[in-house]
Amino acid sequence: MMIMVATVFPKPSHVDDVRRVMLDAAPRVQHEPGCRLGAVHEAPGKFVLIEEWADEAALAAHAGSLAVTELLGRLDGLVDGEVGIDVLTPLPTGDPDRGTIRP
Repeated sequence: MMIMVATVFPKPSHVDDVRRVMLDAAPRVQHEPGCRLGAVHEAPGKFVLIEEWADEAALAAHAGSLAVTELLGRLDGLVDGEVGIDVLTPLPTGDPDRGTIRP
């Protein structure tokens, strides 16, 4: 299992635009082979997309997918800085049902 977190910082005048782009992209990502989770979250001044992928190959295919290319193109000019991408390795701990995103 691979966890990917993308963080986007919208320009203040484009928060609604970025929200729309992120929400439009999520269903496409969710239907890519190997995607187990594609969830958009919002906090003041940022959006966070949390994805779970079946394996490294599925995540690599996603990284080169049309959905990602189009997402990044639509965000161009709407965000401050680069889209932050972190690939995380789960470190299950404690209760097996609660110590990881998905057991």
